[in-house]
Amino acid sequence: MNTPWYKQFWPWFLIAVPLITLVMGGVLLKLAISTEDSLVVDDYYKEGKAINARLDKEAIAKRKNITTELTITDGSIAVKFHSGIPQEGNALKLNFYHVTIEERDASVLLSRDANGIYRGFVEKDLTGKWQVSLSPVDDSWKVQNTLQLPYSGAIKFNP
Repeated sequence: MNTPWYKQFWPWFLIAVPLITLVMGGVLLKLAISTEDSLVVDDYYKEGKAINARLDKEAIAKRKNITTELTITDGSIAVKFHSGIPQEGNALKLNFYHVTIEERDASVLLSRDANGIYRGFVEKDLTGKWQVSLSPVDDSWKVQNTLQLPYSGAIKFNP
């Protein structure tokens, strides 16, 4: 007793495999076309010049002997200088660059209080691995480190 082909398992299985492959290929093609890879740099020459400028700013921070202590608790940020304190008292920029997800990047403007401690607040979640850079508003020097957050206690943040 033979059953018709459309009532058997194997023909439908053999038809389903190429159909699923076509659907998944279409989904992957749509993702490849519609999303942007933010980690790829188009202009390598310009990026190389920017790296050299950043290295020069880090060398200036070393010459000024800038040593700081960074404390981050529940979004509240405090930077205490031990040496190389900026004499002008201008605000500082503290930038958090996530190592893989550009949308998580954050920037905080720190202002100096009466005790000489620079304070600010960030509302974003800072858990994970971060490239953190500290610089004045005029970008005359820069201190940059890689941090794993959250971290309890003070972080030595030196060039």
